[in-house]
Amino acid sequence: MKYLLVALNRGSILISFLWVTTSAFAQNGAQSGGGVNFGPKGIIFRSADSLNMVNLRFRMQNWVTYVSKSETDLSAQSIDFVVRRLRINIAGQLVDPRLLFKIELFFSRADQDYTSAQGPNIVGDAMVFWNFTPTLQISFGQTKLPGNRQRVISSGELEFADRSIVNGAFNLDRDFGIQGFWRPINNDVIVNLKAAISEGRGRNQLPSVGGGIAYTGRVEVLPFGAFTNGGDNFEGDLEHEENPKLSIGVSGQLNQNMRRTRGELGADLYSVTQATTVYADASMKWSGLAVYGEYATRTSPAPLTYMPTDSTKIVPVYVGFGYMVQATYTLRSGFAFGGRFAVVEASKDLAGLSEYGKDQSASGIVTYFINKHRIKTNLEIGTNSRTNYNTSIKTSNYFSRLSVELGI
Repeated sequence: MKYLLVALNRGSILISFLWVTTSAFAQNGAQSGGGVNFGPKGIIFRSADSLNMVNLRFRMQNWVTYVSKSETDLSAQSIDFVVRRLRINIAGQLVDPRLLFKIELFFSRADQDYTSAQGPNIVGDAMVFWNFTPTLQISFGQTKLPGNRQRVISSGELEFADRSIVNGAFNLDRDFGIQGFWRPINNDVIVNLKAAISEGRGRNQLPSVGGGIAYTGRVEVLPFGAFTNGGDNFEGDLEHEENPKLSIGVSGQLNQNMRRTRGELGADLYSVTQATTVYADASMKWSGLAVYGEYATRTSPAPLTYMPTDSTKIVPVYVGFGYMVQATYTLRSGFAFGGRFAVVEASKDLAGLSEYGKDQSASGIVTYFINKHRIKTNLEIGTNSRTNYNTSIKTSNYFSRLSVELGI
């Protein structure tokens, strides 16, 4: 309760400040020819000279999730009613059209990383961008690293209610650092290059002794040109591409002083180590059909860390591999249907530990888009299974999830 009150207090102070600032901005704009617009991209405050602009948006995602005890016992192991995501996004430009910023705040418990942040962690994004040209940009602050496509895509732009178990095991998540974007080829074929140098410990972490650096890079190739309305940055073919579109990407990260079990996420390790994560993914869309797949792997020369006072206690880096494929078809009526299959398997380096096993998930989904990804609802039904390689015991259960999302 104490942490919740602190988060609400901090959030209310910032929101009040932003409201006063944007209200004054709007009044000044109205007096001098600028103004406020409420449209498909949210609430936009713009000055008369168009040099200053603030875009305010919010979204919430509510879940009800049912999980059975096993594949033979369908009685409830758990039933969760939860506000999975509640976020406010403020972005825009100040003084110069080339100077941009983005702020994103998290208000749901599931978003606030309680276990490792030792309290509510409400700051998701806090970035400053400078556009040298339309195809060359540098940025500084905290945001998502250029990792796998499904992670970089906003959770509000997903076809399923959440990302796959592959993303959960290997995603590179948010971090603080400097990033660069360059599009050296921009015609019938498009090439995007992205790179980041960051701390490697995730968002809003406490200072640490010794420091640490993570190097992340990504290459994307769009051999058939740009997707309609930036369709490579959201799931599902809501635009019904008239011609086939394809985007292929490869991401990699070297985390030199890794301090958490899954890089920017997970529990703290007993000592620092090093790990390399590699992702390959591809997205194809055509005439309502969207197919997406990804493969991930993480390796480490020393994945096991030991408690200094008790060497029998081990916290490992999660090393192994995973793959996922999903396909959806979107009707022009707004309904969409699809399926997903995902596998995550731990490396033999983790033999004897609870992490040593194989996880598998398969599910189907029905989605109804009321206002594209801004307002939508979906129902997902599937099964999860886990094979413990230490005991060769396999357990499985069924789950269903109703998700309703609303935002501007």
